[in-house]
Amino acid sequence: MTIATRNSARNPAIAEHFVRARLAGGVVHQYPGDIPQSLREAYAIQDDAIALWPTPVVGWKVGGIGGAWAERLQTTRLVGPVFAEHLWHDAGTEIDVPVFGQGFAAFEGEITAVLGADIPDEKTEFTAQDALDVIASLHFGVEIASSPFPEINEHGPLVTISDFGNNKGLILGEEIPDWRDLSLEDWVFETMINGQSVGKSAPTGMPGGPVESVRYALQNIAQRGHELTAGTLILTGAVTGVHQGSVGDHARLTCAGTSPIRCALVEQPHEP
Repeated sequence: MTIATRNSARNPAIAEHFVRARLAGGVVHQYPGDIPQSLREAYAIQDDAIALWPTPVVGWKVGGIGGAWAERLQTTRLVGPVFAEHLWHDAGTEIDVPVFGQGFAAFEGEITAVLGADIPDEKTEFTAQDALDVIASLHFGVEIASSPFPEINEHGPLVTISDFGNNKGLILGEEIPDWRDLSLEDWVFETMINGQSVGKSAPTGMPGGPVESVRYALQNIAQRGHELTAGTLILTGAVTGVHQGSVGDHARLTCAGTSPIRCALVEQPHEP
């Protein structure tokens, strides 16, 4: 399915509302307009919001779509941007990550791909082999999901897409050793929040695994007219689940063969 949005009907007011709320650390009590009814409409809102954001995109998150929504939309994945100021490199100490305290926030341990080459602008269709060829490395990573709209996950994936895919940050950890030789069952993740284990799993839940997530992201992003350059990061989907958190929560996430990532949720500063 082509997701080109540049010539689609747009509703910039929704994008403007979400961007203002995110920049101010505010809250969105109800969806600011008509809920999008198609992937094209949802990604058009996202693209308008990306154009309004003051810093560049350095990566993209891939999230899962399941059940009736997957059948309706004919896809099992969604995509959202990661901006430059929302990227942290793990250095072994706990990282404070700002989230929207009155909105939604969650921890997600994920395999993170680093692209090793620029993608030609004219290339808009990708195979699994194309994705493998362009991956320079796979890392342990953590997505911090957060939105000023507390009900973002209650209205389906089109709403999630329209607000940056519910992304608020990426913590990039170590490269997974010998990742080309490992099966997915070897990559066991665990998420602990405030000292309690809330999920332990290998990345086998999403159809096609991390490589399909990279392929889907490349195709989605390229068809929407965004650049894909060497060094771009792609979060490939939550492994142990989307674990909701609140300001003050501390998490320790692990991936077999790499050092743990520790982070804490803090309040996004409020601005007038």
